[in-house]
Amino acid sequence: MSLDKSGSILSFGWEEWVALPQLGLPAIQAKVDTGAKTSALHAYDIEVFGASSKPKVRFMVHPVPGREDIVFACSAEIKDRREVTSSNGESENRYVIETNLLVNGHRWPIEITLSNRATMSNRMLLGRQALKDHISIVATERFLQPELSYDVYHSKRVRETAPERALRVAVLSREDNYSTRRLVEEGEKRGHVVEVIDTTRCYMALNALAPEVHYDGKRLARYDAVIPRIGASITSYGTAVVRQFETIGTFCVNSSQGITASRDKLHAHQLMARHKIGMPNTAFAASPKDTNSIVGLVGTAPLIVKLLESTQGKGVVLAETKKAAESVIDAFRGLKANFLVQNFVKEAAGEDIRCFVIGGKVVASMRRTGAEGDFRSNLHRGGTAEAVKISKAERDVVLKATKAFGLHMAGVDLLRASDGPKVLEVNSSPGLEGIEGASGKNIAGTLYEMIEARVRPAPVRKRGKAKA
Repeated sequence: MSLDKSGSILSFGWEEWVALPQLGLPAIQAKVDTGAKTSALHAYDIEVFGASSKPKVRFMVHPVPGREDIVFACSAEIKDRREVTSSNGESENRYVIETNLLVNGHRWPIEITLSNRATMSNRMLLGRQALKDHISIVATERFLQPELSYDVYHSKRVRETAPERALRVAVLSREDNYSTRRLVEEGEKRGHVVEVIDTTRCYMALNALAPEVHYDGKRLARYDAVIPRIGASITSYGTAVVRQFETIGTFCVNSSQGITASRDKLHAHQLMARHKIGMPNTAFAASPKDTNSIVGLVGTAPLIVKLLESTQGKGVVLAETKKAAESVIDAFRGLKANFLVQNFVKEAAGEDIRCFVIGGKVVASMRRTGAEGDFRSNLHRGGTAEAVKISKAERDVVLKATKAFGLHMAGVDLLRASDGPKVLEVNSSPGLEGIEGASGKNIAGTLYEMIEARVRPAPVRKRGKAKA
């Protein structure tokens, strides 16, 4: 209730400090206006999202007058939409939300309309519905309740106490597969709105002042986060779309740069070599005359010959002898295909380890074993998987590799060699089905936990603004 500690009705002046904790706004100066029925909050970039049966509204707030560099993103369920007439006689259709008002330790639910109050000295107006019979008004006084401070917006406490809020998330995917369905299912289960966007149907407006992403003839709304699941066949265009979201300022689970580096196997191995990450001996050349030299650089047979564009074990050949390796290399060159040659780690015995990394932590690991007679352990090729514990050395190399590529989410494949773990690949769009099935863990949920922590409504400060 809104009674003070002695049980008396609270006294308000014509202006008071209040908080809206469910929106993550710990301090606002509100004007008390008994002539208005419903309260109003300054809001802009107002967007409706979610199911039509239970729509939500996302909006931005400058809680501190004169400080447009302090920006909060808020969201709430829409309770109503009403026509509101302002004191100057202008009518406006406004979205109505319900949230708790907090004053001096007392809180109660109020209705708030959303309207752009950028020209007003107070970012909030308290109407009769919010006051009801809980409050006595002293029209000649200000700040009869304890004063708050805008300094709170510069403290870490704002992020640490930020409330849960509905996020708008885009999954860039062209496939209706397990991973895409799980990302939608888990996001909606957590109260978020998740939209699957076909990457190839996106197009971009390249503008220095207002870069945009368009989709099927319309500008895409503002997303809190983007989960890229870019297919290998559209890496170039897909990463351009991710780059556009980065330009807008959207949090992308994996960066365009990290995706590009992980997809180009030559680039990926060069990057791992630069960071001194253990991997099988690898060689690459463009000239047909260098076949013998390539084989000599890698070691003795058996050897692995791998197409640079290979995925899910396709385009990967085991050459049992040097002559067989030369034949495969010549065949690939005849197709004008780019490829790598690697030494074969015999002691791995057709097994590899897939480690799933989210937010700088290994959240699950599984051992994959190839189908009988197949040296490749890919689950797409009939391999099997089971949960496995990894050593500290394996964990360290997995995290080092993920960091080298700058990825927030990755599947790192490694072999257990006699001289330590060897990284085979860093996958920037790892599948969820195998790892969730083998580990029994909610990997999609862990990913959303990371996203929620990254995009909670802490203030966004723009450069070039003076401090208050």
